[in-house]
Amino acid sequence: MAEKRLISSWDNIMGAMIAKHTKDIYIKNKQLFVTLDSSALRNELSMAKTKIIKMLNEAVGSEIINDIILK
Repeated sequence: MAEKRLISSWDNIMGAMIAKHTKDIYIKNKQLFVTLDSSALRNELSMAKTKIIKMLNEAVGSEIINDIILK
């Protein structure tokens, strides 16, 4: 249930521009897999992984993910 809340909060936390470029998102083994259609955006997000993980986990109130895999 918390995983679904985390996925649904992606658009709100990351903003409309990033949400527009997000093609797929799912969680497996405490890893958030995000497919993006922009390599430049993928590079920008990879530099902020730690901050993104913290914001997403705080949004749902527990540690759901510990890594983000950007594709």
